[in-house]
Amino acid sequence: MSNADAPESAASTPATPADEYEPHFESIGMPALRALAHPLRVEIMNELSDFGPATASMLAERLGESSGSTSYHLRQLAKHDIVVEDEERGSGRERWWRMAPGGVSIGGAETLETPAGREITEQISLNWQQNNERRLKTFLRRGLDTFGMEWMEAAALSTTHLEVTREQLGELSTEYYRMVNRLKEKWKAEASDDRKRVQVQFNAFPLVEQEDR
Repeated sequence: MSNADAPESAASTPATPADEYEPHFESIGMPALRALAHPLRVEIMNELSDFGPATASMLAERLGESSGSTSYHLRQLAKHDIVVEDEERGSGRERWWRMAPGGVSIGGAETLETPAGREITEQISLNWQQNNERRLKTFLRRGLDTFGMEWMEAAALSTTHLEVTREQLGELSTEYYRMVNRLKEKWKAEASDDRKRVQVQFNAFPLVEQEDR
């Protein structure tokens, strides 16, 4: 499962060779997963992933916390390479932080094989999904007034139902990540003053309820 600084929500890690479904990211281990299990640390990670680099003071103001608290939790996340210091923005007055390259992936075999690992993975995944839902609701309520009709027409909310095998689901996930990474690299080279932060949500999973139908 991943909340990368691109693909942001979760997709289960396939039980097949790792290189078959590239470019999935390597999942973090139990020490890093435990460090991320704190609710405020998940909120900090979401803020940095959704909106880009920030200082401890900026995060404190957004999240209703003290800067001492956000600074402490940032340092804990940095110990496990979940966030890194943004040296290009840093100054002598205050440190800037950003998500580590590649974002965060959870749900690897090492963590899911234990009850504790499964519980923490579920907790973090639910927090991520609640954040995604919150962002989407805000867009639906305020998007038109904030961005105008042209941006609303450029946006897409898509749900598609497919009949696929496990291998085909892995292929779909892989093609999605490849597409996002390819476009990110392409757009980096295109100069524009009309850029806005955009969240892309993509969910692909077998429906559990079909087993009861």
